[in-house]
Amino acid sequence: MFSQRGAHPRLGATDVLPLVPIEGITVAECALLAHKLAQRIGDELALPVYMYAAAATRPERRRLPDIRKGEFEGLLETIHTAERIPDYGPARVGSAGAIVVGARPFLVAYNVYLNTGDVAIAKAIAKTIRESSGGFPAVQALGLLVEGQAQVSMNLLDTSVTPLHVVYDAIGRLATEQGVTIDRSELIGLTPRSVVFGAAAHYLKLPDLTPTRTVEEAVRQSLISNLQSPISQRDWRSEIGDFTPPAW
Repeated sequence: MFSQRGAHPRLGATDVLPLVPIEGITVAECALLAHKLAQRIGDELALPVYMYAAAATRPERRRLPDIRKGEFEGLLETIHTAERIPDYGPARVGSAGAIVVGARPFLVAYNVYLNTGDVAIAKAIAKTIRESSGGFPAVQALGLLVEGQAQVSMNLLDTSVTPLHVVYDAIGRLATEQGVTIDRSELIGLTPRSVVFGAAAHYLKLPDLTPTRTVEEAVRQSLISNLQSPISQRDWRSEIGDFTPPAW
């Protein structure tokens, strides 16, 4: 970390480790597991650990950007202060830096590229849409220059609060006001399918569009039902026996 440089804010090599409830567990339960994990990281790896989001130990540490303020270089100077003392692990910074551990809903990392190399436009749009500047709730945004192209880089912290298509429309409108257009967008990692169906329902004007309206979901539900029936326990080969289809 002493030689690493990049455009994205960071505190350490791993930087952030969130526990996210997918199915059969709550955010609160993930927060308890996050604290157990953080304690192990601090004890076994001797890394300073900060807790954030639902696992935060103090209000000023709920937001990841607040914990990252000053980044790795700033942490070198302030980790011994009362405001920056880690929740777990030693109050010293090594070559791996620090790590932020927490629990939160599924985060959608989403970027929008503009048809311009003027990063100032991306930064202005990011400032308008992010929550910390009075924009959309549960939206973090930065304006970056990526391989010569302006990019609005976002973390959508809760798409049930601010859906992806709402942010996309806003960026398109703001870009048009600046005389540019959207070139493309990209997902970093995965997204819940509800986000995709929400966007499709919005643009296709299909308010009742859900995964249950797809062929694949109907087949999946049918297979689940069949697996619960006695006949599903038999080998499918026994159902056809020595049957040979007739030749043409």
